[in-house]
Amino acid sequence: MTKDVIVIGAGTSGMMAAISAAENGARTLLIEKNKKVGKKLLLTGGGRCNVTNNRPAEDIIQHIPGNGKFLYSAFSQFDNQHIMAFFEENGVSLKEEDHGRMFPVTDRSKSIVDCLHNKMLELGVEVLTQESVKRLLIEDTRVVGVQLESGQRYVAPCVIVSTGGKTYQHTGSTGDGYRFAKKAGHTVTHLFPTESPLLSNEHFVSKKTLQGLALQDVTLSVLNQKGKAIVSHEMDLLFTHFGISGPAALRCSMFVNQELEKYKDVPVSLDALPHLSHDEILQDMQKRRQEHEQKSVKNALKNLLPERYLDYLLQKAGIDHSLPIKQLEDKDRTIFINLIKDFRFTVNGTWPVEKSFVTGGGISLKEVQPKSLESKLVDGLFFTGEVLDVNGYTGGYNITAAFVTGHVAGKHAAEISSYYNY
Repeated sequence: MTKDVIVIGAGTSGMMAAISAAENGARTLLIEKNKKVGKKLLLTGGGRCNVTNNRPAEDIIQHIPGNGKFLYSAFSQFDNQHIMAFFEENGVSLKEEDHGRMFPVTDRSKSIVDCLHNKMLELGVEVLTQESVKRLLIEDTRVVGVQLESGQRYVAPCVIVSTGGKTYQHTGSTGDGYRFAKKAGHTVTHLFPTESPLLSNEHFVSKKTLQGLALQDVTLSVLNQKGKAIVSHEMDLLFTHFGISGPAALRCSMFVNQELEKYKDVPVSLDALPHLSHDEILQDMQKRRQEHEQKSVKNALKNLLPERYLDYLLQKAGIDHSLPIKQLEDKDRTIFINLIKDFRFTVNGTWPVEKSFVTGGGISLKEVQPKSLESKLVDGLFFTGEVLDVNGYTGGYNITAAFVTGHVAGKHAAEISSYYNY
């Protein structure tokens, strides 16, 4: 069977690659091991599909801390505005939510998956489901097609590997792309979980003291061994039975994992009131002391922090909750304020890559052309999406990178395949 372009994997980047190749005149085949296309895409954004982000392209690249700069060339050809236009033009209205996150108005991922699937069919893409690729067919540093597990061969001058990372393995992301890349002579960098909850053995975790407590708009910082911040994120945080989760923890996980390669645990710092300085909290406490001097410390400080967190920090500072606030000593007050601004504890791991949201690491970018996403080692072989060593924060950034790399690879593969007349 002969095609111009073969795409392996019907996820976000694979479907967009197939659409882009077909739009540019290529006879395109999409091969997917699952029964249906877009299995992982259906789960994103809590089943609502955070399809992209409406920030300026420069901002989006800033939110892709894992090698986002590699995407500049691809973004100059197709970006988040193009993604939004694509869905609007194909009948899916989008709406903007907090932090620029874009969702379908229907609040259903199925709207996005159906749109991509219907577009492929409209463009004549042949979609082959429940079929696994066994290996790439390569002759003299040029890809010539693929062989399926069934033994069937498909011939094409261009093959796009869009197999995803190693997260959400039940959706089929089992790392096939890394295997294909290595066989083709590519380097796959160390794979690690990102956008992952953080694990801790601290006493407050093992005793479940704060389990289930959510803090809003706090700043979580990952510290180096000297106590200096490597990265800080101001977002919501959730204490769990294993450590911490929520957006702030997820965003810090990549940096935690990088430190864990060198050390057995990593210090973090939590600032519960990032918009108030030490002195401003001190002034607030002095004012409360004057207004409520007969009240206990706990009652006088009500609403300064969520009650459970207030109780915990008072206890940690060695302050009796029932002590009248007028009797609170200056040194104890200083200890308490320091805990509000800089509560330090250690984390010793993250969820494994299989249970995390995004795979860090991947096919080395030194071996991939940034403009076309074609391999520098094997002519006609392209890589897109999470299989590349590119990873971003949650909030529509990874999915944007997947759509952008898919579209750009599809376009260039169609162009190259047009030079070959079988």
